[in-house]
Amino acid sequence: MNIFSIFVNITNMNIKNFFNNLISPNGDKHYNFSISNNVNAENFNIKENVKVIFPNVCENLEFLKYKYNTLLNNDVIIREFNMQVFSQNYRCFIIYIDGLVDTDSINDFILKALMISKPKYNKDANNDIINYVDSCLLPQNSVTKVTKFEDVYSGINMGDCLLFIDTADTAFDIDVKQYNQRSIEASNNESVIKGSQEAFVENFRTNTSLIRRIVNNENLIIENIPVGHLSKTKCGICYMQNIANSDLVSEVKYRISSIDIDSLLSTGQLEQLIEEDEGFGIPQTLSTERPDKCTKYLFEGRVVVLVNGNPQAIIMPATVEDFLFSPEDTNLRPIFANFLRFLRVTAAILTLLLPGIYMAITSFHQEILPTELLFSILAARENVPFPIIFELLLMEFSFELIREAGLRVPSPIGSTIGIVGALILGDAAVNAGIVSPILIIIVAITGISSYAIPDFSFGFHLRIFRFLFIALGVTAGFLGIGAGIFIYATLLCSLKSFGVPYTAPFAPAYNSPGNGYFIPPIWKKRYRASFISPKKKTSQAHISKKWDIKS
Repeated sequence: MNIFSIFVNITNMNIKNFFNNLISPNGDKHYNFSISNNVNAENFNIKENVKVIFPNVCENLEFLKYKYNTLLNNDVIIREFNMQVFSQNYRCFIIYIDGLVDTDSINDFILKALMISKPKYNKDANNDIINYVDSCLLPQNSVTKVTKFEDVYSGINMGDCLLFIDTADTAFDIDVKQYNQRSIEASNNESVIKGSQEAFVENFRTNTSLIRRIVNNENLIIENIPVGHLSKTKCGICYMQNIANSDLVSEVKYRISSIDIDSLLSTGQLEQLIEEDEGFGIPQTLSTERPDKCTKYLFEGRVVVLVNGNPQAIIMPATVEDFLFSPEDTNLRPIFANFLRFLRVTAAILTLLLPGIYMAITSFHQEILPTELLFSILAARENVPFPIIFELLLMEFSFELIREAGLRVPSPIGSTIGIVGALILGDAAVNAGIVSPILIIIVAITGISSYAIPDFSFGFHLRIFRFLFIALGVTAGFLGIGAGIFIYATLLCSLKSFGVPYTAPFAPAYNSPGNGYFIPPIWKKRYRASFISPKKKTSQAHISKKWDIKS
């Protein structure tokens, strides 16, 4: 193709077709796929009005084959067989999803019991096939009778085996669940030195057992509420019946049951769906993957929500002090725990305000710095060609990028990312005169402080608000910082978490002895938090150490 022919092609066709011809030599014969906007609904709801199980086993079989599309779904198993009871043959079938059930239990305790055993005719027996099979032929310990297809779908999808018998308008939901799951391990995100090392897993029933094993009390209630029209995700609401406020429990159940959504996949989605106010990203529920932490809040009168398939639990209501709490605090002596809490408060303040204060000082209030320090900062910035705000934003975004990259890469090379990014790039940026050494120190202290905050969501919101204070500091100095603190404090005070003020017990002030941020000795913590209004106000006797008269 010469230059003249190229020019002719450009003039006789549009640019897009020209380049398509260069790339694809077949021209119009190139295969092109696009999704049509004319969606054919195909009458999928032709049998959606069927609610009740048919007394004819053939009708039930054909309907479930249609419903689960067994021609395409290879993991939906249907086993047909005959059963002889009362000298009469009954046509039966079982249906289950492969991979969710224990096939050995199905073979040994369902099929063998129904097919191989030959019960003798009892003249005194009531010829009710449903009751006879339930009481005499099924040795499983968890068998439920269902009469609606809605319950049938729920049982199959959750990993149960459904048994249908001819002439019976009732099916048997037999619990034979067996999931392949991750073993119980130590928490990766909330590690402690002194305390329990168990963490939640993705299996719902395993998580409930972890809580029950610690609580060990009959007053622990775990109610299941399915969420999602399609997913029907099981949500477990856990609370102590004799401690938790009834209004709080009712409100939690109301909000969860009122969710109108197709699918619920994680606790993060549930948090957003039940929060009262978005609050500019400020978390209003506490998330944890530790059963011991959940137990602590259950005994305080709060509500814990578990979501099937997620190794985290949601605790509500939550106040601002809860996000700076570590499970290790209750296992340490008060003097050590309070010192660590002081460090966390300091870390939260530094994460939020330190870069903004640096911008305010360097831009408007240089006079508050000692002369030697001011000259040192000016000398360090002498060869930097960029303004301070550009310099700071460059390092802040670089640090956030390094943090995100360290989380997403495989763990063996995560530490390498930190070393390369923090040390090599930081040192190279200083030597190249792009940033000043003092700014590296400011960004490093801010980043380290953010890691000291136990709750990831709360720390993330502080990292976002940090940029707002940077903007206020560079535009209005300490006046902007002060106005920002006032607005931020007002925002926190205006938030509520399930009817509880977000800044309780400080604003508004509650007469709740022993429930401030700094914890007293365990033998002095007599009362539960009054702002939660628990049914049982006291958690221990006035003198808990009966052996010590002085206490």
